[in-house]
Amino acid sequence: MEWVANILVAVIALLHVYILVLEMFMWNKPRGMKAFGLEQKFADMTVSLAGNQGLYNGFLAAGLIFGLLYPNAEAASHIQIFFLACVMVAGIYGAATAKVKILFVQTVPALIALIAVLLA
Repeated sequence: MEWVANILVAVIALLHVYILVLEMFMWNKPRGMKAFGLEQKFADMTVSLAGNQGLYNGFLAAGLIFGLLYPNAEAASHIQIFFLACVMVAGIYGAATAKVKILFVQTVPALIALIAVLLA
């Protein structure tokens, strides 16, 4: 079960690396605008805000990766639990304030990974 949990945590980390790239580097490019449903003018006006959001997603990914690589298994699972909880809170806030879709893209996968970590 531990390897399943690790794979799921890694997937969530990779998802947040992808979100980092979209928000920091592609926000006002066609791929980023399509991903977030943005118009060019709005994307251009908010590009620095999106970069900041992307940086925070990078911190979530870094925390999850740190949890995967940490040498003490018990501490590693606590690190993973903390950062998965942070992902879930961010997803809930995003769903409540931006798009409900975020709940299913971010929160639900993090919850599944969290359950796997707790069961491992």
